Amino acid sequence: MAASDAVPSHSPGDNPPTAEPFDVVVVGGGVVGCAVARLLSHHQLSVALVEARDDVGAGTSKANTAILHTGFDAVPGSVEARLVARGYQLLRAYAPTAGISVEETGAVLVAWDDEQAATLPKLAVKAEANGYAHAEVIDAAAVHALEPHLGDGITGGMIVPGEHLIDPWSTPIAFATEAVANGCHLLTGFQVVGATAGAETTTLTAADGRSVCTHHVVNAAGLHGDTLHRLLGFDGFTVRPRRGELIVFDKLARPLLGRTILPVPTSHTKGVLVAPTVFGNIMLGPTADDIDDKGATGSTRIGVDGLLQKGRRILPALLHEEVTAVYAGLRAATEHSDYQLSAQREARYVCLGGIRSTGLTAAMALAEEALALLAEAGCTAMPKAADEVHGIRMTPLGEGRERPYQRGGTVVCHCERVTAQELEIALTSSVPATDLDGLRRRTRALAGRCQGFYCSAEVCAHAAAVTGRPMSDWMGVQ
Repeated sequence: MAASDAVPSHSPGDNPPTAEPFDVVVVGGGVVGCAVARLLSHHQLSVALVEARDDVGAGTSKANTAILHTGFDAVPGSVEARLVARGYQLLRAYAPTAGISVEETGAVLVAWDDEQAATLPKLAVKAEANGYAHAEVIDAAAVHALEPHLGDGITGGMIVPGEHLIDPWSTPIAFATEAVANGCHLLTGFQVVGATAGAETTTLTAADGRSVCTHHVVNAAGLHGDTLHRLLGFDGFTVRPRRGELIVFDKLARPLLGRTILPVPTSHTKGVLVAPTVFGNIMLGPTADDIDDKGATGSTRIGVDGLLQKGRRILPALLHEEVTAVYAGLRAATEHSDYQLSAQREARYVCLGGIRSTGLTAAMALAEEALALLAEAGCTAMPKAADEVHGIRMTPLGEGRERPYQRGGTVVCHCERVTAQELEIALTSSVPATDLDGLRRRTRALAGRCQGFYCSAEVCAHAAAVTGRPMSDWMGVQ
């Protein structure tokens, strides 16, 4: 991933390099927080983005199904439905300009019994109510004609041609890189543990003793959004993580599938899907388990076995393919069925809470919403002149575009064909990789069939040479 034309800024994790207070501090460097910071940086505001981890996009945003949703199955009239539809338009337009890979596969929703088939016309009506007019109900034979490797027992289907695949790793990093290029100050390793509100400013304190002062706060803290909400004196929602486990199959499985296979959704979850990825793999998942531990991102035997059982019915031949990786992500589910958005004028505070699996698609629309809510909270934001706003472009990671190795260079990771130059760019950009996970998300190094078994030593050697940090430092964080 992470080649960029952005102008380097200060090192992430440093104290703010300009005089405080900031006009706005955005808390949370996931895809939503990064999108908000990007949009605010296009305005005449001093902005800081603070993230508890050592990198942006390193939490919920890195572990999802990577679907660019049309919003066809959202609850009509909900905030989520409105923002997913708007976010889809914005991200579809932005991705090509920023080098974010999108693969236009479409999807087919598959019914596996008569009861599910009976709901398909209702889902088509629901899609219409959400402003999506391209869904089409088809019979079982038509489904099999589209996807001949699907299992037996199909009773019907619905084509959703606008449901596409997107690179979920590059998206938040692109947003953050553009924000930094336009003057936003990125503070990583900044876990907010205290908030002191004064008459005109709020001071946020980190666990390591650093602090930042701001006139306005935007809460995009994801899984910890309810904690920050309470630190600032408010209540109204509680995040109970919803864990989704997924299985990634080897690239040799990719010919089995042309488009995303969606299940008929329930009131609790969108269900288990089988989908290609822009990186050339096939993904099966996710599960949907409500848990209490916000750090429980490990996979479970029960979860993996359950996915394999469902996968055997959906795409039987998939079970004969090699598994590349198993992972789990957590969603910021709450007791409410909709996003929890609010503005508090007296506290100069905006909350973007309860953003679940649709947050990737809705992120740019949520940024627009945050800007409007900041106005309600008393923050005046004048747009910068067009020639004052700097764009960026990442190196596309998807298989649908030319990759850097095809233009020459020394390949370091042979499974994913990642070059030494890509590693150097990722390590020296304005939002650099600081560990192997960050390198993986910026270049795909270590993400292939061998999962770094053959190339990790060489990747670490390159990282050490570029950064000056000991190789043992890199080897210890895989």
